[in-house]
Order: sequence, then C-alpha cells, then structure tokens
Amino acid sequence: MIVAERKEKTVIDKFDRFGEAMTDGRLTAPSDGKVYRLREAILLSKQLGRPLSQDEMKKFEVLSK
Repeated sequence: MIVAERKEKTVIDKFDRFGEAMTDGRLTAPSDGKVYRLREAILLSKQLGRPLSQDEMKKFEVLSK
C-alpha cells in the first residue's frame, strides 16, 4: 500500500500575499517620465529582428514643450 502525504497550502498562501512585499504595489520599475513613439520603434525593431539600443530609442523620444 502506498501512502501519500498531502502537501501544505504554502503555494496558495504565498500567492495570496504576493504584493505585500512591494511598498507601492508596482510590478515594474517606476517610469522615468520619457515618452516614446512606440509604434514606430516596434516596427523598426521587427524589421531589424532585434531589440533597439538606447541610442536607437532616443530617435523615437517625444520632446515635451
């Protein structure tokens, strides 16, 4: 006879408290405030077949007045 033990609900308990360790609830880093023309940047990235470098992304930055 095989006797199996039940696993504790630790995974579910951790899931319920997922965001508690984050001070402001964000899952990503805060924005630097810059705005980009993302559609154009994404199209260029697809054409090149690779992610854009920081210098390439600067070309798509929207300058605020």
